[in-house]
Amino acid sequence: MPSSTSAMRTLLHASAPRALPSSRPVQRSWQRFVQTAPKPSTPALPAYQLPRTCRAQALARNTSIFHPVASKREFSTSSARQHGHLHTPKPGEERKVTFIDKDGDEHTFEVADGDNLLDIAQANDLEMEGACGGSCACSTCHVIVEDSDLYDRMEEPDDDENDMLDLAFGLTETSRLGCQVKMTKELDGLVVKLPSMTRNLQASDFADK
Repeated sequence: MPSSTSAMRTLLHASAPRALPSSRPVQRSWQRFVQTAPKPSTPALPAYQLPRTCRAQALARNTSIFHPVASKREFSTSSARQHGHLHTPKPGEERKVTFIDKDGDEHTFEVADGDNLLDIAQANDLEMEGACGGSCACSTCHVIVEDSDLYDRMEEPDDDENDMLDLAFGLTETSRLGCQVKMTKELDGLVVKLPSMTRNLQASDFADK
């Protein structure tokens, strides 16, 4: 019967770790994996963190590091105006109009089609009030057309203008409101006279309170 000492030796020998096989194949496999495995991509750096040479190359290639945005400044233009609401007459399409002021002095201007007598007079510092701002609500831009033939070429005054003309001082058969008379080719050479005085009565003076 074996002694306890030899039994213990036998047990220790059985439980002792056995030598592992050679690890060289494992090392070779690991090296092969490291060599063939894809390398992690380096995150892109902003342009200001790159060396100057690399930065210039990146910008020249227009890479994702920097995309220059071309900005265009837009300019808008509008047609020139000489005075206030007056248009610049086109060459060869100038219209002449003459105002006779309260002192009997004549003032002749070259204007464009569509300009009205009130704007023309005020732009040239003639004494024409236009208290309502040209909205056909007063009679302070009253003018008297000197030539009855040119008066007949004008569009007929509407009811609003006729109502205001009834309030005008020195009303005549050829009276018109300057804000309602627009220059046209047919009215080229028009001559109008300013009354000796005006009566500043407006449509609002007769409105229901």
